[in-house]
Amino acid sequence: MIIELHLLQSFPTSNLNRDDLGQPKTVTFGGALRGRVSSQSLKKAARSLFPEVGLAEGETAWRTKRLLLQAAHELTPGEGEPGEEEHAIVREALQQMGFGLDTNDLTEYLLFVGTGAVDDLAAFCRDHRERLLTDAEARKKEQNSKGAPKKKKATDEAKKVADRILDARRAVDIALFGRMVADNKDFNVDAASQVAHALSTHSVASEFDFYTAVDDLKPDDEAGADMMGTVDFNAACYYRYANLDTGQLRHNLFGKEAKLDEDDEDLLKRAVSAWLNAFIRAVPSGKQNSMAALTMPDTLLAVVRDSGTWNLANAFLDPVPGKGVMGTSTERMWQHFTRLRSFYGDEEIRTVAMASLSGDLDGLQVPQGEQVGNLRKFTEAVLGGAVRG
Repeated sequence: MIIELHLLQSFPTSNLNRDDLGQPKTVTFGGALRGRVSSQSLKKAARSLFPEVGLAEGETAWRTKRLLLQAAHELTPGEGEPGEEEHAIVREALQQMGFGLDTNDLTEYLLFVGTGAVDDLAAFCRDHRERLLTDAEARKKEQNSKGAPKKKKATDEAKKVADRILDARRAVDIALFGRMVADNKDFNVDAASQVAHALSTHSVASEFDFYTAVDDLKPDDEAGADMMGTVDFNAACYYRYANLDTGQLRHNLFGKEAKLDEDDEDLLKRAVSAWLNAFIRAVPSGKQNSMAALTMPDTLLAVVRDSGTWNLANAFLDPVPGKGVMGTSTERMWQHFTRLRSFYGDEEIRTVAMASLSGDLDGLQVPQGEQVGNLRKFTEAVLGGAVRG
Protein backbone atom coordinates (compact mmCIF):
# COMPACT_ATOMS: atom_id res chain seq x y z
CA MET A 1 0.00 0.00 0.00
CA ILE A 2 1.30 3.46 -0.93
CA ILE A 3 0.28 6.76 0.63
CA GLU A 4 0.94 9.94 -1.35
CA LEU A 5 0.89 13.38 0.23
CA HIS A 6 0.62 16.55 -1.87
CA LEU A 7 0.78 19.92 -0.10
CA LEU A 8 0.59 23.56 -1.16
CA GLN A 9 2.23 25.82 1.41
CA SER A 10 2.93 29.54 1.13
CA PHE A 11 5.79 31.15 3.04
CA PRO A 12 6.28 34.91 3.46
CA THR A 13 9.75 36.48 3.76
CA SER A 14 11.99 33.47 4.39
CA ASN A 15 15.25 31.67 3.73
CA LEU A 16 14.25 28.17 4.76
CA ASN A 17 17.05 26.26 3.05
CA ARG A 18 20.10 28.15 1.81
CA ASP A 19 22.94 27.26 -0.53
CA ASP A 20 26.70 27.66 0.01
CA LEU A 21 26.40 31.41 -0.64
CA GLY A 22 23.63 31.87 1.93
CA GLN A 23 20.95 32.40 -0.73
CA PRO A 24 17.62 30.53 -0.84
CA LYS A 25 17.97 27.42 -2.98
CA THR A 26 16.49 27.58 -6.47
CA VAL A 27 15.83 25.41 -9.52
CA THR A 28 14.93 26.23 -13.12
CA PHE A 29 11.70 24.40 -13.97
CA GLY A 30 9.58 24.99 -17.04
CA GLY A 31 12.06 27.64 -18.16
CA ALA A 32 11.46 29.77 -15.05
CA LEU A 33 13.49 30.21 -11.86
CA ARG A 34 11.70 28.68 -8.87
CA GLY A 35 12.25 28.64 -5.15
CA ARG A 36 13.35 25.24 -3.82
CA VAL A 37 13.59 23.50 -0.46
CA SER A 38 15.66 20.31 -0.49
CA SER A 39 14.19 16.96 0.46
CA GLN A 40 16.93 16.53 3.07
CA SER A 41 15.84 19.75 4.78
CA LEU A 42 12.20 18.62 4.83
CA LYS A 43 13.10 15.17 6.17
CA LYS A 44 15.16 16.70 8.96
CA ALA A 45 12.27 18.98 9.90
CA ALA A 46 9.88 16.00 9.93
CA ARG A 47 12.26 13.82 11.99
CA SER A 48 12.53 16.50 14.65
CA LEU A 49 8.75 16.30 15.13
CA PHE A 50 8.53 12.53 15.62
CA PRO A 51 8.54 12.72 19.46
CA GLU A 52 5.59 15.13 19.23
CA VAL A 53 3.49 12.94 16.93
CA GLY A 54 3.46 9.62 18.73
CA LEU A 55 6.93 8.06 18.68
CA ALA A 56 8.96 7.26 21.79
CA GLU A 57 12.70 7.94 22.06
CA GLY A 58 13.64 4.28 21.64
CA GLU A 59 11.68 4.13 18.38
CA THR A 60 13.70 6.82 16.63
CA ALA A 61 17.31 7.11 15.48
CA TRP A 62 20.37 9.35 15.60
CA ARG A 63 22.55 10.48 12.73
CA THR A 64 25.96 10.93 14.33
CA LYS A 65 29.73 10.69 14.14
CA ARG A 66 30.04 10.83 17.94
CA LEU A 67 29.54 7.23 19.04
CA LEU A 68 32.97 7.18 20.73
CA LEU A 69 32.43 10.39 22.67
CA GLN A 70 28.97 9.38 23.88
CA ALA A 71 30.02 5.86 24.91
CA ALA A 72 33.09 7.23 26.73
CA HIS A 73 30.76 9.40 28.82
CA GLU A 74 28.74 6.33 29.79
CA LEU A 75 31.93 4.57 30.94
CA THR A 76 32.89 7.50 33.17
CA PRO A 77 31.66 7.29 36.77
CA GLY A 78 29.63 10.18 38.16
CA GLU A 79 29.33 13.46 36.32
CA GLY A 80 32.99 13.79 35.36
CA GLU A 81 34.44 14.11 31.90
CA PRO A 82 35.87 10.93 30.32
CA GLY A 83 39.64 10.63 30.40
CA GLU A 84 42.09 9.20 27.88
CA GLU A 85 41.58 5.69 29.28
CA GLU A 86 37.86 5.72 28.50
CA HIS A 87 38.52 7.15 25.06
CA ALA A 88 41.17 4.51 24.38
CA ILE A 89 38.84 1.66 25.38
CA VAL A 90 35.97 2.80 23.16
CA ARG A 91 38.35 3.69 20.33
CA GLU A 92 39.77 0.17 20.40
CA ALA A 93 36.28 -1.38 20.49
CA LEU A 94 35.13 0.60 17.45
CA GLN A 95 38.29 -0.24 15.53
CA GLN A 96 37.86 -3.93 16.32
CA MET A 97 34.30 -3.69 15.02
CA GLY A 98 35.54 -2.22 11.73
CA PHE A 99 34.51 1.41 12.22
CA GLY A 100 37.07 3.91 10.92
CA LEU A 101 37.87 6.96 13.05
CA ASP A 102 39.50 10.30 12.29
CA THR A 103 42.00 12.16 14.47
CA ASN A 104 39.17 13.77 16.46
CA ASP A 105 37.71 10.39 17.45
CA LEU A 106 34.74 10.87 15.11
CA THR A 107 33.59 8.10 12.79
CA GLU A 108 34.66 8.61 9.19
CA TYR A 109 31.10 9.42 8.14
CA LEU A 110 27.73 10.02 9.72
CA LEU A 111 26.13 6.81 10.96
CA PHE A 112 22.35 6.46 11.13
CA VAL A 113 21.80 4.29 14.22
CA GLY A 114 19.07 3.51 16.70
CA THR A 115 19.12 5.35 20.00
CA GLY A 116 20.23 2.14 21.77
CA ALA A 117 23.53 2.01 19.82
CA VAL A 118 25.50 3.97 22.43
CA ASP A 119 24.23 1.76 25.26
CA ASP A 120 25.21 -1.39 23.32
CA LEU A 121 28.69 -0.02 22.62
CA ALA A 122 29.21 1.10 26.22
CA ALA A 123 28.04 -2.27 27.58
CA PHE A 124 30.54 -4.11 25.36
CA CYS A 125 33.33 -1.80 26.53
CA ARG A 126 32.35 -2.23 30.17
CA ASP A 127 32.31 -6.03 29.92
CA HIS A 128 35.71 -6.17 28.18
CA ARG A 129 37.38 -3.12 29.69
CA GLU A 130 40.70 -4.71 30.68
CA ARG A 131 41.17 -6.62 27.44
CA LEU A 132 40.32 -3.60 25.31
CA LEU A 133 42.71 -1.42 27.29
CA THR A 134 45.50 -3.97 26.82
CA ASP A 135 44.73 -4.23 23.09
CA ALA A 136 44.70 -0.44 22.81
CA GLU A 137 48.15 -0.17 24.38
CA ALA A 138 49.49 -2.89 22.09
CA ARG A 139 47.96 -1.22 19.04
CA LYS A 140 49.61 2.07 19.97
CA LYS A 141 53.03 0.40 20.12
CA GLU A 142 52.46 -1.20 16.73
CA GLN A 143 51.68 1.99 14.88
CA ASN A 144 53.54 2.34 11.62
CA SER A 145 55.73 5.30 10.70
CA LYS A 146 52.71 7.32 9.52
CA GLY A 147 50.93 6.84 12.80
CA ALA A 148 48.22 4.59 11.40
CA PRO A 149 47.45 1.56 13.58
CA LYS A 150 47.57 -1.87 12.01
CA LYS A 151 44.19 -3.47 11.47
CA LYS A 152 43.23 -6.51 13.48
CA LYS A 153 40.66 -9.09 12.61
CA ALA A 154 37.42 -8.46 14.44
CA THR A 155 36.39 -11.01 17.04
CA ASP A 156 33.03 -12.76 16.64
CA GLU A 157 31.73 -10.95 19.70
CA ALA A 158 32.81 -7.57 18.32
CA LYS A 159 31.01 -8.39 15.06
CA LYS A 160 27.84 -9.24 16.98
CA VAL A 161 27.95 -5.90 18.82
CA ALA A 162 28.54 -4.08 15.52
CA ASP A 163 25.47 -5.87 14.17
CA ARG A 164 23.45 -4.66 17.16
CA ILE A 165 24.73 -1.10 16.78
CA LEU A 166 23.69 -1.04 13.13
CA ASP A 167 20.45 -2.99 13.63
CA ALA A 168 17.81 -0.84 11.96
CA ARG A 169 14.78 -2.81 13.08
CA ARG A 170 12.19 -0.87 15.09
CA ALA A 171 14.01 2.43 14.35
CA VAL A 172 11.31 4.37 12.51
CA ASP A 173 13.60 7.10 11.09
CA ILE A 174 15.85 4.54 9.41
CA ALA A 175 12.91 2.47 8.21
CA LEU A 176 11.33 5.53 6.62
CA PHE A 177 14.34 7.27 5.09
CA GLY A 178 16.78 4.42 4.54
CA ARG A 179 20.49 4.17 5.20
CA MET A 180 23.67 3.61 3.22
CA VAL A 181 26.78 2.26 4.97
CA ALA A 182 29.67 2.74 2.58
CA ASP A 183 31.87 -0.03 4.00
CA ASN A 184 29.22 -2.75 4.28
CA LYS A 185 26.20 -2.90 1.99
CA ASP A 186 24.64 -5.58 4.22
CA PHE A 187 23.64 -2.76 6.56
CA ASN A 188 22.00 -0.69 3.82
CA VAL A 189 18.26 -0.06 4.18
CA ASP A 190 15.98 0.83 1.27
CA ALA A 191 13.87 3.86 2.19
CA ALA A 192 10.14 3.31 2.63
CA SER A 193 9.46 7.00 2.01
CA GLN A 194 10.41 9.09 -1.01
CA VAL A 195 10.49 12.87 -0.56
CA ALA A 196 10.67 15.40 -3.41
CA HIS A 197 12.38 18.75 -3.30
CA ALA A 198 9.68 21.35 -2.74
CA LEU A 199 9.47 23.90 -5.55
CA SER A 200 7.53 27.11 -5.94
CA THR A 201 4.47 26.96 -8.19
CA HIS A 202 5.45 30.35 -9.65
CA SER A 203 8.66 32.06 -10.65
CA VAL A 204 10.68 33.78 -7.92
CA ALA A 205 13.47 36.29 -7.60
CA SER A 206 15.75 36.31 -4.57
CA GLU A 207 15.87 39.61 -2.69
CA PHE A 208 17.99 40.83 0.20
CA ASP A 209 17.43 42.65 3.45
CA PHE A 210 20.00 45.29 4.40
CA TYR A 211 20.26 45.53 8.17
CA THR A 212 22.14 47.60 10.70
CA ALA A 213 22.71 47.27 14.44
CA VAL A 214 23.69 49.89 16.99
CA ASP A 215 25.73 49.43 20.17
CA ASP A 216 23.30 50.00 23.08
CA LEU A 217 26.09 51.50 25.20
CA LYS A 218 27.38 53.90 22.56
CA PRO A 219 27.57 57.52 23.73
CA ASP A 220 24.72 59.73 22.45
CA ASP A 221 27.11 62.01 20.59
CA GLU A 222 28.46 59.19 18.40
CA ALA A 223 26.44 58.49 15.26
CA GLY A 224 26.41 55.55 12.85
CA ALA A 225 25.82 51.81 12.88
CA ASP A 226 28.18 49.39 14.59
CA MET A 227 27.26 46.44 12.40
CA MET A 228 25.69 46.08 8.99
CA GLY A 229 25.10 43.37 6.45
CA THR A 230 22.59 41.68 4.16
CA VAL A 231 20.39 38.59 4.41
CA ASP A 232 18.95 36.95 1.30
CA PHE A 233 15.31 35.86 1.20
CA ASN A 234 12.36 35.10 -1.04
CA ALA A 235 8.63 34.54 -0.63
CA ALA A 236 6.92 31.65 -2.37
CA CYS A 237 4.07 29.17 -2.54
CA TYR A 238 5.61 25.68 -2.62
CA TYR A 239 4.34 22.38 -3.94
CA ARG A 240 5.51 19.57 -1.62
CA TYR A 241 5.30 15.85 -2.37
CA ALA A 242 6.17 12.71 -0.42
CA ASN A 243 5.06 9.09 -0.52
CA LEU A 244 5.22 6.11 1.81
CA ASP A 245 5.30 2.41 0.90
CA THR A 246 3.76 0.74 3.95
CA GLY A 247 4.91 -2.71 2.82
CA GLN A 248 8.54 -1.58 2.69
CA LEU A 249 8.09 0.14 6.04
CA ARG A 250 6.86 -3.11 7.59
CA HIS A 251 9.80 -5.01 6.09
CA ASN A 252 12.32 -2.45 7.38
CA LEU A 253 10.88 -2.37 10.88
CA PHE A 254 10.45 -6.07 11.50
CA GLY A 255 12.14 -8.11 8.75
CA LYS A 256 10.78 -9.76 5.64
CA GLU A 257 9.26 -12.88 7.17
CA ALA A 258 8.36 -11.50 10.60
CA LYS A 259 4.97 -12.31 12.07
CA LEU A 260 3.68 -9.21 13.81
CA ASP A 261 2.27 -9.32 17.30
CA GLU A 262 0.01 -6.69 18.84
CA ASP A 263 2.91 -4.42 19.83
CA ASP A 264 4.41 -4.65 16.34
CA GLU A 265 1.11 -3.74 14.71
CA ASP A 266 0.82 -0.79 17.08
CA LEU A 267 4.29 0.47 16.18
CA LEU A 268 3.57 0.12 12.45
CA LYS A 269 0.36 2.13 12.74
CA ARG A 270 2.05 4.82 14.85
CA ALA A 271 4.95 5.00 12.39
CA VAL A 272 2.56 5.65 9.49
CA SER A 273 0.64 8.21 11.55
CA ALA A 274 3.88 9.92 12.61
CA TRP A 275 5.07 10.15 9.01
CA LEU A 276 1.81 11.72 7.88
CA ASN A 277 1.44 14.19 10.74
CA ALA A 278 5.12 15.16 10.79
CA PHE A 279 5.26 15.94 7.08
CA ILE A 280 2.13 18.04 7.26
CA ARG A 281 3.67 20.08 10.09
CA ALA A 282 7.30 20.06 8.90
CA VAL A 283 8.85 23.52 8.44
CA PRO A 284 12.62 23.89 7.91
CA SER A 285 14.41 25.90 10.58
CA GLY A 286 16.54 28.12 8.32
CA LYS A 287 16.52 31.79 9.44
CA GLN A 288 13.34 31.27 11.47
CA ASN A 289 14.58 33.32 14.43
CA SER A 290 14.83 36.40 12.23
CA MET A 291 11.90 35.74 9.86
CA ALA A 292 9.40 33.48 11.70
CA ALA A 293 7.94 32.06 8.48
CA LEU A 294 5.94 29.52 10.49
CA THR A 295 3.00 28.80 8.21
CA MET A 296 0.90 25.68 7.72
CA PRO A 297 -0.13 24.04 4.44
CA ASP A 298 -3.17 25.62 2.83
CA THR A 299 -4.18 22.79 0.48
CA LEU A 300 -3.74 19.08 1.28
CA LEU A 301 -4.32 16.17 -1.07
CA ALA A 302 -3.67 12.55 -0.09
CA VAL A 303 -4.01 9.42 -2.18
CA VAL A 304 -3.93 5.85 -0.86
CA ARG A 305 -3.25 3.34 -3.63
CA ASP A 306 -2.20 -0.24 -4.25
CA SER A 307 0.60 0.74 -6.63
CA GLY A 308 1.94 3.60 -8.72
CA THR A 309 3.09 7.06 -7.68
CA TRP A 310 2.16 10.40 -9.24
CA ASN A 311 4.24 13.46 -8.43
CA LEU A 312 2.00 16.38 -9.52
CA ALA A 313 4.80 18.92 -10.07
CA ASN A 314 4.02 19.09 -13.80
CA ALA A 315 0.81 20.90 -12.88
CA PHE A 316 3.16 23.88 -12.42
CA LEU A 317 5.40 23.35 -15.46
CA ASP A 318 4.02 26.67 -16.64
CA PRO A 319 4.53 28.98 -13.66
CA VAL A 320 1.41 30.33 -12.00
CA PRO A 321 1.07 34.01 -13.00
CA GLY A 322 -0.01 37.14 -11.18
CA LYS A 323 -2.11 37.30 -8.03
CA GLY A 324 -4.27 34.61 -6.45
CA VAL A 325 -1.35 32.19 -6.46
CA MET A 326 -2.73 29.77 -3.86
CA GLY A 327 -6.17 29.52 -5.44
CA THR A 328 -4.75 29.00 -8.91
CA SER A 329 -2.19 26.49 -7.61
CA THR A 330 -4.94 24.50 -5.88
CA GLU A 331 -6.97 24.48 -9.09
CA ARG A 332 -3.96 23.44 -11.18
CA MET A 333 -3.02 20.61 -8.83
CA TRP A 334 -6.52 19.13 -8.68
CA GLN A 335 -7.06 19.41 -12.45
CA HIS A 336 -3.73 17.75 -13.17
CA PHE A 337 -4.56 14.90 -10.77
CA THR A 338 -7.99 14.51 -12.39
CA ARG A 339 -6.49 14.33 -15.89
CA LEU A 340 -3.94 11.70 -14.79
CA ARG A 341 -6.72 9.74 -13.11
CA SER A 342 -8.87 9.85 -16.23
CA PHE A 343 -6.09 8.95 -18.67
CA TYR A 344 -4.21 6.27 -16.72
CA GLY A 345 -7.15 4.92 -14.78
CA ASP A 346 -7.72 4.81 -11.04
CA GLU A 347 -8.26 1.10 -10.38
CA GLU A 348 -5.29 1.06 -8.00
CA ILE A 349 -6.57 4.07 -6.01
CA ARG A 350 -8.30 3.21 -2.73
CA THR A 351 -8.80 6.58 -1.06
CA VAL A 352 -8.61 10.25 -2.06
CA ALA A 353 -8.85 13.01 0.56
CA MET A 354 -8.58 16.72 -0.15
CA ALA A 355 -8.82 19.75 2.10
CA SER A 356 -8.20 23.43 1.50
CA LEU A 357 -8.36 26.47 3.74
CA SER A 358 -8.86 28.93 0.89
CA GLY A 359 -9.78 26.87 -2.17
CA ASP A 360 -13.34 26.33 -3.41
CA LEU A 361 -13.46 22.53 -3.61
CA ASP A 362 -17.09 22.50 -4.78
CA GLY A 363 -16.13 24.89 -7.58
CA LEU A 364 -13.32 22.52 -8.54
CA GLN A 365 -15.86 19.67 -8.66
CA VAL A 366 -14.06 17.65 -6.02
CA PRO A 367 -16.49 14.82 -5.15
CA GLN A 368 -18.16 15.29 -1.78
CA GLY A 369 -16.86 11.92 -0.59
CA GLU A 370 -13.29 13.09 -1.23
CA GLN A 371 -13.60 16.44 0.57
CA VAL A 372 -12.67 16.76 4.24
CA GLY A 373 -13.19 19.75 6.47
CA ASN A 374 -10.32 19.66 8.95
CA LEU A 375 -6.98 18.03 9.72
CA ARG A 376 -8.41 15.36 12.02
CA LYS A 377 -10.81 14.14 9.35
CA PHE A 378 -8.05 14.33 6.75
CA THR A 379 -5.67 12.10 8.71
CA GLU A 380 -8.49 9.73 9.67
CA ALA A 381 -9.41 9.31 6.00
CA VAL A 382 -5.81 8.65 4.98
CA LEU A 383 -4.94 6.28 7.82
CA GLY A 384 -8.28 4.52 7.55
CA GLY A 385 -7.71 3.92 3.85
CA ALA A 386 -4.23 2.58 4.49
CA VAL A 387 -5.43 0.22 7.23
CA ARG A 388 -8.31 -1.09 5.12
CA GLY A 389 -5.80 -1.82 2.37
